Amino acid sequence: MKRNEPKVFEALNWARDYLRERDREENAGYIAMGFCLQMERAELLANLHRPLSESEYRTFKEMIVQHGEGVPIQYVTGYEEFFGRKLYVSEHCLIPRPETEELVLGAIERMKTCFSDQSLEVVDIGTGSGAIAITLKLEMPELHVTATDISPKSLKIAKKNARQYGANIEFVEGDLLAPLIGKKQFDCIISNPPYIPIGEMDNLPITVKNYEPKQALFAGSDGLTFYRRIIDQLPDVMKKSTLIGFEIGHTQGKAVKELILNRFSNAEVEIIKDINGKQRMVFACIRR
Repeated sequence: MKRNEPKVFEALNWARDYLRERDREENAGYIAMGFCLQMERAELLANLHRPLSESEYRTFKEMIVQHGEGVPIQYVTGYEEFFGRKLYVSEHCLIPRPETEELVLGAIERMKTCFSDQSLEVVDIGTGSGAIAITLKLEMPELHVTATDISPKSLKIAKKNARQYGANIEFVEGDLLAPLIGKKQFDCIISNPPYIPIGEMDNLPITVKNYEPKQALFAGSDGLTFYRRIIDQLPDVMKKSTLIGFEIGHTQGKAVKELILNRFSNAEVEIIKDINGKQRMVFACIRR
């Protein structure tokens, strides 16, 4: 062993200090190191005194510098974990967030209690990396899952993720529900649409506003553009009884609930808070 070979813990300490100075995600050091050494976090912690080769340390430092410049660590490594599974991501799709895992959990719970027949038709609108659609299919294999996205590059990533887990999903290119009108009707319609008001762009971290796709983030002056459009399309793709699930911004619960009730006065609408106590989901059961 060369005397100047840094050990894992020394490289991690350097990364922590480097990223802290730049107001970046300090945990990115562990993510980058795990990627370089092909180790899960537990294995990494058991190897903190392992020396790094020159090429390993060089690759690690390059990744940390990239993140320090603002590139999301998920785009540097090319993946993010969602529901315990590694999903490919790129600058063409939104990075899946933990809050969206709660949307998936909420949808699963409601589908299991609201429908006696579990072989349901489900659609994920604006699928991005495919995180929602793939997780629903893998957690409830009896579902028939469709996923739409307007971006062919996003769909390419989503299809790659579906293939690696053997998730049989119908991917459709198009704007929201438009490509499905007149072709399919659904028991459950799920979406994490863009919901950030354009005026809030300057308040976002550089890692988000400069790197994640803007068409997956922003939704007009009030952040409600895509909820309005989806709700307007719902009658054309709904069955007689349909479950709707939206992820929302933490101040949008009341507004999204009103949009649904204005269109479907008999809808049963819930505003659900996430693990941090913020409004994050709206679920509605609509019968016609």
